[in-house]
Amino acid sequence: MRLMRLMTTSGWNGALAAFVLWLAPPALAQSPKQAPLPPEKPQESAPQSSDSAADLPYGAYQRGYFSTAFLLATQAVEEKGDVKAMTLLGILYTDGLGVPKDDSKAAQWFSLAAGRGDREAMFALGNMRMQGRGGPADRSEAAKLYASAAKLGHAGAAYNLGLLYLDGQLFPQDFARAAELFRIAADAGNADAQYALATFYKEGRGVAKDLNEAARLLAAASLADHLEAQVEYAIALFNGTGLAKNEQAAIALFRKAARRGSPVAQNRLARILAAGLGTTADPVEAVKWHLISKKGGVTDLWLDDFVGKLTPEQREAGQKAAQPWLDARPQDRS
Repeated sequence: MRLMRLMTTSGWNGALAAFVLWLAPPALAQSPKQAPLPPEKPQESAPQSSDSAADLPYGAYQRGYFSTAFLLATQAVEEKGDVKAMTLLGILYTDGLGVPKDDSKAAQWFSLAAGRGDREAMFALGNMRMQGRGGPADRSEAAKLYASAAKLGHAGAAYNLGLLYLDGQLFPQDFARAAELFRIAADAGNADAQYALATFYKEGRGVAKDLNEAARLLAAASLADHLEAQVEYAIALFNGTGLAKNEQAAIALFRKAARRGSPVAQNRLARILAAGLGTTADPVEAVKWHLISKKGGVTDLWLDDFVGKLTPEQREAGQKAAQPWLDARPQDRS
């Protein structure tokens, strides 16, 4: 699940760090006691049309005809007071599509639509209030808007509200309440919430510990191409944690996540290839992925030692295979 973003950065600070599992030959390490927290970013959504006068402007929007969408949405508002069209106008002004970007006008349209009960507008306005776009930042108001949208079934709003309970700044930290909200969003198919809730089930934080449920949620988020979930699901598959052990499926997922740019997956794949765990050992490929993951910020002394014991030809071949990736990633990722 990757939805159009109404907000590009999160509106609060916090230690919501990605979890890292280390792979140690001859077997993959089990997870440590500290559970990961969900990513530090509010969930955002793409506009969705309804059975209203906004169907035509939304159709134009979805096809990339933004100026036409703006004209049709304006007409729908003027002639019928269509709430969905108001929300679409807010979206167009937010992203500068078909009109000059204007956060103030976007907030005005979202406010009008939110006041008339549109959950998408409530959610979008909550994101703007959280970030301080189109007006002063107001985390309390953002939380109220998320809560209202969540009550109307907006999965992204439920997820964002859960992050606020997890963050513990606006509200007292409450893992149980965060888990409830993540469950609402996860059941609606929100991959970020599925991943977050899976981390709770892994360590019994806010819910009873249940490795089977954690694996199920990771699988769902992985199918939706959630990168962090793919990595953790691959680890669960390799170790047989919460589900039947399947090294081949795990390695396939590690490869997929590695190619998508996950330094953690690249490191795990390098260790697997170096030690020949569940597959034929491939020193050159191991060197390649080790160098790429190292450029991405993953330190691994075991692999450093492994590479140092290879022949110069093997090291050179691995370096050559890694070079296009290294050139495409000029800065380290942590």
